[in-house]
Parts: sequence; structure tokens; C-alpha cells
Amino acid sequence: MRQRWPDQHLYLILDNFSPHKHPEVRAWCATNRVELAFLPTYASWLNWIEAEFAAVRYFALNGTDHRTHPEQDAAIGTYIHWRNQHARPKSGFAINSKIRHLEYPFKAA
Repeated sequence: MRQRWPDQHLYLILDNFSPHKHPEVRAWCATNRVELAFLPTYASWLNWIEAEFAAVRYFALNGTDHRTHPEQDAAIGTYIHWRNQHARPKSGFAINSKIRHLEYPFKAA
């Protein structure tokens, strides 16, 4: 990303996985004009990739008994190929969430 946008300040949205907060990562970010924005704890629903992982599990893995890893890989690959062919942009995400209100975050009185 830094090579793609060499002159811009970058903002990365991440989950709270502990390596993302390692001092070496933070130092690199400071040196390279990258700001880390962490999703709130216990807010995996905000991380869109989690929904994709759930779909792979539901459509390609649940209720199956793959005998080999290549067989399992083929099932996952088939689902991903189908999903990519039918993908649409995400819109209207969490439309009733409090984080979409202009006054969020609420200030303590």
C-alpha cells in the first residue's frame, strides 16, 4: 500500500489482534505515515471479512466429511469462485447502528 500511495497518509482499519499493536509495528507505522484504527473489542460484525469466513464455513465446510485436504480445498475454491461471480458491493451496512449517528461517539457529561 505504501508503494501504491507513497505521498499520502494511510489509515488502516484492523481488529484487536495483539501483533497489530506490537511496538515494532507501531514504530514502522509512525515512520511511514500510517495510522492504525482498531475496531472496537467484541465488534467482529464490523469486520466484513468475518462474514465471508462464516459463509465459507457454512457453504463449504459444515456438514461435510472431506477425506483429504485437496478435496477440502476444492470445496472452498468452488464456493469462493461462485461467490466472486455473484458478489455485489456492500451497502446499507449497519444502517441502524449508533456509530452512524453524527453525535457518535457520545461525550460524557
